[in-house]
Amino acid sequence: MADISKIDDNIYEVPIGYRPGMRVPGRIYVSSVLKEMVEPGTIDQVANVACLPGIVKYSMAMPDAHLGYGFPIGGVAAFREEGGIISPGGVGFDINCGVRLLRSNLRAEAVEPRINTLIDALFEAIPSGLGATGRLHATDQQLTEAFVNGSRWAVEEGYGVEADLTHCEESGCMPGAQPAQISAKARKRGRPQLGTLGSGNHFLEIQRVEEIYDEARAKQFGLFKGQITVMIHCGSRGAGHQICTDHLEVLNKAVKKYGIDIPDKQLACAPLGSPEANNYFGAMVCAANYAWANRHIIAHWTREVFERYFPGSKLDLVYDVAHNVAKIEEHLVDGKRERLYVHRKGATRAFGPSRSEVPQAYADVGQPVLIPGSMGTASYVLCGCDRALELTFGSACHGAGRVMSRSQALKQFTGQNVKAALNRDGIVVKATSPGMLAEEAPQVYKPSGDVVDVVHNLGIASKVARLVPMGVSKG
Repeated sequence: MADISKIDDNIYEVPIGYRPGMRVPGRIYVSSVLKEMVEPGTIDQVANVACLPGIVKYSMAMPDAHLGYGFPIGGVAAFREEGGIISPGGVGFDINCGVRLLRSNLRAEAVEPRINTLIDALFEAIPSGLGATGRLHATDQQLTEAFVNGSRWAVEEGYGVEADLTHCEESGCMPGAQPAQISAKARKRGRPQLGTLGSGNHFLEIQRVEEIYDEARAKQFGLFKGQITVMIHCGSRGAGHQICTDHLEVLNKAVKKYGIDIPDKQLACAPLGSPEANNYFGAMVCAANYAWANRHIIAHWTREVFERYFPGSKLDLVYDVAHNVAKIEEHLVDGKRERLYVHRKGATRAFGPSRSEVPQAYADVGQPVLIPGSMGTASYVLCGCDRALELTFGSACHGAGRVMSRSQALKQFTGQNVKAALNRDGIVVKATSPGMLAEEAPQVYKPSGDVVDVVHNLGIASKVARLVPMGVSKG
């Protein structure tokens, strides 16, 4: 970090001269404490992204930033429709990995005595783990409909209710899906995995609202102290991964075809408007819609489990946010509105009340911003602010951010020890393997509170509530 300069509290700049070919500066949004956790490779990736054609204002990294494929995880960049590019490295392999928050009408004291039973039941009801297959057994036609209609298809199939759609980003379905751009291999991987949690940092967590920071906004979101909430974190599974893999191969050739100079082959891209860019975007939208349908199904089965143990319980959707996606959005650039392709890799929207995309239920206050902690640490609900439009194209971080690789974690921790430590803290955890618990130990992530404070202090999103885990189902 010695080569970058402090612009303001929580804002550091990577100057254009940091790397030859940079078209714009880089901006890294971190506190003085988190600054020490940013690897040199992450700064290099911020600088690399700043070299891409058509980039607007800055190449950005959120406070959870760490090394990723092409873009850093926590990377945000916007590209002009004229002269810009689209890059899978700025979206990620797990397209629309996202977070869904359900609020209940239950209090923690009612649920706590049955938390072990509840987590066991959720673990059984919702398949998880690497390569897990679901209960749904989707047909090829159903898969196509999920690619095109996302959460809308799930509701029509009997999963979830109509009101859920109005509380999802994009109402749970992006336009522009092109199922014809999905390979047979991606379809084969995606078909059996609808309704599965996956592995890695994906989870289903029963939480207690521990603290309310903003009573008025918490009331708007339907949150109160001592309340039980459920957070679901997962994405597009094998379908999204294969879609990214397939189109990277095409875009690697497109770089040469269109004579695009990139500093890292992981930033393979194509000019916006080209057939390669259009095809990737259409396939990416399919994966994003699949992910919304996936979370919708998981939420439905979660409601069924709660109803079994707590008859009359309600789990209403607060919001569902997408990470790992590129969106066509209008933003103000130098006083002029422009259509941009905003890439958010390990980052999420944080739109304030001035944006029409905010659901009607939250139009007066801004969208809910959901920032999960690591396993065993607090998650946060925030409210998007208009200041974010100026700083980050309306973007916030998507989590705490790793500080240790999975291989390092396996050397340092055992699943048995991690589980025992969580149990001592009163947190029940169920996972497919001890190794998964070791890889996801709380210590391998940045402190979630420190990360969220950067977002809050910059005015990107304002803290509303702090949620602490009671029980976790892990892949």
